[in-house]
Amino acid sequence: MDDEDGDTCTICFEHWTNAGDHRLSALRCGHLFGYKCISKWLKGQARKCPQCNKKAKHGDIVVLYARTLRALDTSEQERMKSSLLKEQMLRKQAELESAQCRLQLQVLTDECSKLHSRVQDLQKLIVQHRDQISQSPGGSQARFLNCLPSSQNQHKYHFQKTFTVSQTGNCRIMAYCDALSCLAVSQPSPQASFLPGFGVKMLSTANMKSSQYIAMHGKQIRGLAFSNRSKGLLLSASLDNTVKLTSLETNTVVQTYNAGRPVWSCCWCLDESNHIYAGLVNGSILVYDLRNTSCHIQELVPQKARCPLVSLSYIPRAASAAFPYGGVLAGTLENASFWELKMGFSHWPHVLPVEPGGCIDFQTESSTRHCLVTYRPDKNHNTLRSVLMEMSYKLDGAGEPVCSCHPVQTFLGGPTCKLLTKSAIFQNPENDGSILVCTGDEASNSALLWDVGRGSLLQELQADQPVLDICPFEVNHNSYLATLTEKMVHIYRWE
Repeated sequence: MDDEDGDTCTICFEHWTNAGDHRLSALRCGHLFGYKCISKWLKGQARKCPQCNKKAKHGDIVVLYARTLRALDTSEQERMKSSLLKEQMLRKQAELESAQCRLQLQVLTDECSKLHSRVQDLQKLIVQHRDQISQSPGGSQARFLNCLPSSQNQHKYHFQKTFTVSQTGNCRIMAYCDALSCLAVSQPSPQASFLPGFGVKMLSTANMKSSQYIAMHGKQIRGLAFSNRSKGLLLSASLDNTVKLTSLETNTVVQTYNAGRPVWSCCWCLDESNHIYAGLVNGSILVYDLRNTSCHIQELVPQKARCPLVSLSYIPRAASAAFPYGGVLAGTLENASFWELKMGFSHWPHVLPVEPGGCIDFQTESSTRHCLVTYRPDKNHNTLRSVLMEMSYKLDGAGEPVCSCHPVQTFLGGPTCKLLTKSAIFQNPENDGSILVCTGDEASNSALLWDVGRGSLLQELQADQPVLDICPFEVNHNSYLATLTEKMVHIYRWE
């Protein structure tokens, strides 16, 4: 009987024919009948399919021309296809994990080679000083520790030069352009009566001389960032509600975006060269495409408190077992979020577990996947604190990453913090794989340089006023550090 079900009309239970008035017919829903039966059915009171009750009319009847009609059972084939797709997905996942393991093995092998070389150096050092140690047992340990190689004992930053940027003050932020070997420092217009507003002063690091002023915004500039792909293209964010792109090769503003609200921070997308981010006063992030000159293409709405977005930093994707994901780290005065960049240029938010309130700055170090969070003093902590956080993740039940961070090291400053001071986290100029942190300290009008591995203070770089921004850079294979106050830039050289 099952074999004959496909040959009979479900109205009269008679075999349909391939000709005549009981020939094979179908409705739009796909059910089959004899033409005479379904025609009579639809001319009556029932205007529905006899099998599925979907609405139908006489004009929906379609005559089919077929000698026989049989359905091919493909359920086994579909099950095989599903198993194949699952197997292919597991294979891709295994290949990705294998690639990450190979990269991690390479990194660990390189680190092992460096440690082996260092052990050999220490062994040579022990042999050289063995006689001195045996002759003076009382003070041998102290002298031996002083002979150990360390960044503190070998090199440090030496004062090089001071630039006066603005006589009236109100400088705020700076950025370094490696392609043009120059520092761009924000300042008010030096000719405010003729050309009011704010712009940047260019300082050449090749010959250590100041250069021209470039007018850009109507109000104070809060964010500066150079493109690492377009030579001399400077991104700026201002309280005048605009984000601008300025070419330092022609000293002209080439693109202006009106955000409609004061802009507190900005950064470039390091995974997609044509996209930029702007952080607003209400905590939102506007995403712009340089190919779209009219308006933003996305708005990333804050997950918690709506307060000024003081810092934006982009962490690029990397084949890292610890944290392979790319996205933008957004820090407000109250909290922080990591907006993970997904396929198709969509963003997924992850609220980071930082202390609520008191945040003034967020910085990132892309190679080690660390971020630096700076807090002002509060009722529980009587000093300025900069906390080094390591980015991490775990997979949820659906296999999606849940990004987070955890504290690694804390660096303390002075008891006062009235300004939104920016810190810096960067590779040691010795290129030994270690990380340095430099934080501004209002109480002592200085910048404090820390060794992350040891958690020890290496140097205190004195300034004339509180340090507002810190920028490490390299020129002609020499490493420098610039500190910015309201009026001046101090340059230090690593020697």
